[in-house]
Amino acid sequence: MMYDLYIGDRLFSSWSLRGWLMFEKFGVPYREHMMGLYAGTLAQDMAELAPARTVPAAKTPEGYILSDSLSMAETLAERHPDAGLWPSDPAARALARNLVCEMHSGFGALRDVCNMQISHVWEGFIAPEPVLKNLERIEFLWAMARERHGAKGPWLFGEYSLADVFYAPVAMRITGYGLPVSDAAKAYVENHLNDPAFLRWRAEALKENHKTFPYEMNLPRKDWPF
Repeated sequence: MMYDLYIGDRLFSSWSLRGWLMFEKFGVPYREHMMGLYAGTLAQDMAELAPARTVPAAKTPEGYILSDSLSMAETLAERHPDAGLWPSDPAARALARNLVCEMHSGFGALRDVCNMQISHVWEGFIAPEPVLKNLERIEFLWAMARERHGAKGPWLFGEYSLADVFYAPVAMRITGYGLPVSDAAKAYVENHLNDPAFLRWRAEALKENHKTFPYEMNLPRKDWPF
């Protein structure tokens, strides 16, 4: 049951991080393929993976192409029901799906203004009002999940689930831009920053070489916290 997983540059590709975590955190076997997302060769690299045009994408052992993070998530949950990708409780599972879908389709200001980068922290970044509104909504969703279903563990629904997969890059954006969030949200962000899987991802990311930094800002940099 070996899958093929196609991802982009680890330093910057938030969706690739999500795709990788779906396999890595739930023990689904895969082979990893790096696509030229920031090298400008993405279309060429993915020419034989139609309908996929972006990363992450995956190919099942039978050769079926999964061209979107949601299709990957649902297919893996369907094919590996014992891996725990979704919470087992029906109410928790319904809320987790709501959170995942809202992340997949929403929070445009956060995603547009605060592109994910995990090499350093921008010092002195001031979040515009639309980003603050996104953060307010995210904190509301995180608090609801934790209050209703998070008593048995450190993650949104206690045990690690696809909800945490989809919000992992949000934790990186909060960190990388020093965004203002509550102490409860900071604690959840630190769970991601200290997660062994993410630490492996970042260690590989720091080996990448980029001629130019794609999301440069006229701000000083300080060290990543972990």
